[in-house]
Amino acid sequence: MLKIPYLDLPPLCGAAGTVRLPGSKSISNRLLLLAALAEGETRIEQLLEADDTAVMLDALRSLGCAWHRNGDGSVTVQGLGGHLPVSQADCFLGNAGTAMRPLAAALALLSARDGGRFFLSGVARMHERPIRDLVDALRGLGCQIEDLGQPGYPPLALSGPAPLALDQPVRVRGDVSSQFLTALLLTLPLVAQRAIVIEVEGELISKPYVEITLALLARFNVKVEREGWQRFTIPAGSRLRSPGRLVVEGDASAASYFIALGALGATQAPVRIEGIGRDALQGDVRFADAAAAMGAQIEWEDHALRVRRGAWPLKAIQLDCVAIPDAAMTLAVMALYADGPSRLSGIASWRVKETDRIAAMATELRKLGATVAEGPDWIEVHPLQSWRRTAIHTYDDHRMAMCFSLAALHPLTGTPPQDLRILDPGCVAKTFPDYFETLFGLVQADPAHIPVLCIDGPTASGKGTLADRVADQLGYWVLDSGALYRATALAARCAGVALDDEPRVAALAARLPLHFEAGRCFLDEEDVTDALRAEEVGLGASAVAALPAVRQALHQLQLSFRRVPGLVADGRDMGVAIFPQAQLKVFLTASAAQRAERRYKQLISKGFSANIAGLLQDLEARDARDKSRSASPLAPAQDARLLDNSDLSIDASVEQVLAWWDEKRAFAD
Repeated sequence: MLKIPYLDLPPLCGAAGTVRLPGSKSISNRLLLLAALAEGETRIEQLLEADDTAVMLDALRSLGCAWHRNGDGSVTVQGLGGHLPVSQADCFLGNAGTAMRPLAAALALLSARDGGRFFLSGVARMHERPIRDLVDALRGLGCQIEDLGQPGYPPLALSGPAPLALDQPVRVRGDVSSQFLTALLLTLPLVAQRAIVIEVEGELISKPYVEITLALLARFNVKVEREGWQRFTIPAGSRLRSPGRLVVEGDASAASYFIALGALGATQAPVRIEGIGRDALQGDVRFADAAAAMGAQIEWEDHALRVRRGAWPLKAIQLDCVAIPDAAMTLAVMALYADGPSRLSGIASWRVKETDRIAAMATELRKLGATVAEGPDWIEVHPLQSWRRTAIHTYDDHRMAMCFSLAALHPLTGTPPQDLRILDPGCVAKTFPDYFETLFGLVQADPAHIPVLCIDGPTASGKGTLADRVADQLGYWVLDSGALYRATALAARCAGVALDDEPRVAALAARLPLHFEAGRCFLDEEDVTDALRAEEVGLGASAVAALPAVRQALHQLQLSFRRVPGLVADGRDMGVAIFPQAQLKVFLTASAAQRAERRYKQLISKGFSANIAGLLQDLEARDARDKSRSASPLAPAQDARLLDNSDLSIDASVEQVLAWWDEKRAFAD
């Protein structure tokens, strides 16, 4: 997950591969609440692991519900049988509407029936998302609910006991959010000693989400009777009972980004999306029909689909999106690639989501250069002919970040390639923490368009640590070229090959099975990170790095690390021989004495014995040898920025390098 201020996406030119969807947010939080309220134990498999489910799980634990994660990632919930073991709790629910609305209903009803006092709150945006229609319906039943802020919005206090009036129909508006009706349907079985009728006032929006609720209630032994979409009856004596084991299907809203990716960029091979089929519970699965109407070629399997580009440019669309409000956001960005203006209607609910999505979408599309019109429940987007290089605000809205990542495919329209900056990419943690990492595994880019930042310097100057930290801040891959040479030396020693046997060492280097993962180095499946830091391995690396055949053997491997979204390359000749066109080259100039002290502390902290005087002598000798060798001698590139980090902390060094990087890559905001 990328917890960084911004992510720069290079221009993309294609897509292919397979993606496994995370679990559905809508299903995950519904199942967690039902499992907690039901009788019996429930094992939930493929549960979404994201911010919205995390706040629901935290809230359930604070309410006395026991749950645990199993070794396979599934979650087992011990049902409370409709009775809370606590009489007070304070639940923070972030910006999760699928947690706030149902828990408000559950705690209002349970505190009215059994007594207690409970508090629900969230982030600032949650306190701007309306809940009045649900609160009014619950107050009509006799529930005691106190507005702790602006009336009609969270935070709320729910208390009791209080007599419940269940002999008259419960009335709730359906034209603002279907979550209000869902909240009542999920929780009224708790007090259904007699049949309870819910009547919906106004036109119910987002009906597919209510269908999910009804289907899941049926799995928990509650069969709701429905008369159209205006009247629902919970039978007398209804009780929530666990079905034992449930599997969460893949998130259909998340699938929309990859369906769009295939429709735009899958020209040679398809994008295959696993975890969802045509018969999925979620209404957003119908997004595939909308994408097909725009020209995508879609082939369904039992629990997957394949998507390729069909019509190009895409076909403009006029669509009532009331059934797919979340996925419809993806259509707004796809419209940039269409053959005419596209109009999406039936999206009034966008106004009360994580942000005002109609306003946010229109604002950010215009920044790209698009002509956009908007109304209370519609948006019209014209295709783009000239794309602007800009930074996209995401408004702490996960779907804004994911949708606009598709704008990086604009070179497919024939327009000049531009970088795209996504601000606060970490907001995707709400529902899809690994979205961007997943995207990177599917997309293609011209290597010349993938940015590279090179960091070099003498041995023990801190270039490896600096490179790791800078890469973390940019969301880029990191290449520790020194690790390649150390791994070559280690592999030669393990194979009994003399370090001066140039042909045999080069042959080992050519097939070196090295990869980096989470700051660790692996040879095949063995973690050799610490072994590579041993002093004798470092001396061996210096020896093999002086062999021209070894350097040539590792050249192609080094080039292969240049992948979307970008690369920080650490080591000798990165900015001279491997990536001479790198946008920024930094050369560290810390003194030998300072480097010896750092290396001494590093080795001691890892349990290796070391002598600081000996280290200084070795470093000085190594500097002299590295500067005088014929193959890639130690020297800064002509266009390198020199950074004397002798007296700088690592944080100060990172800050300086990022400042230089920002000078090179300024974005319009």
